[in-house]
Amino acid sequence: MFHLRFTVVVVVFYMMKTISATDLPESNLSKRVVEEWTPKLTKEMDARGQDFGSELFIRIFKVSKELEVWVKTDSLFELFKTYKICTYGWKGLGPKTRQGDGYAPEGFYFVTPSSLNPWSSYHLAFNLGYPNAYDRAHNYTGGSLMVHGSCASIGCYAMTDKGIEEIYTLLYASFMNGQPFIRVHIFPFRMTEKELNRHKNSKWYNFWLNLKTGYDYFEDKKIPPNVEVKLGKYVFE
Repeated sequence: MFHLRFTVVVVVFYMMKTISATDLPESNLSKRVVEEWTPKLTKEMDARGQDFGSELFIRIFKVSKELEVWVKTDSLFELFKTYKICTYGWKGLGPKTRQGDGYAPEGFYFVTPSSLNPWSSYHLAFNLGYPNAYDRAHNYTGGSLMVHGSCASIGCYAMTDKGIEEIYTLLYASFMNGQPFIRVHIFPFRMTEKELNRHKNSKWYNFWLNLKTGYDYFEDKKIPPNVEVKLGKYVFE
């Protein structure tokens, strides 16, 4: 059963690739990586009852240095895998507010097919979309904030080459399967009451309370919320 399903998945995936490959940026490296990791990830997901190429959702946590990839199964999202972040901005907790400040973004972002960067100087990468509407509303500056390979960063999330290869392949397959954008929610830590209380004296406490509303929405429903910005705050539905 697995061999039949695996064959069908791979054939359909490459048929879709033929149809819409021009919609996605590609390099010789990204082609090799996707070809290498597709059967491995398909097998892993099949064992978990998940489908390669399904809709994805990503969460990032700074304190624990974790990037979670969630996969839509039926109507809800299930965790597929947690990847270790090698490093990010040296300033630690808090959102990025200006170019060169040493912080990595926190907040609610999304990536599109054009966000993929198969020519990155850091192996492979995808752009987080900073500054988003919230960042622009607060006149934050900076750009080209990525999730990428290697283990060096001044404000991006570095995953090591192996880590970004897996994640990049998952994003590529989801885009090829028609997902128009992938939400990426970035938090300083897991937004529990206990953790927030530990940081109640931070200047970012009210900002983190705002993030917690979106965090709680997903924790409760296992569906990421639609996110808008009104009056300088994130709002969720």
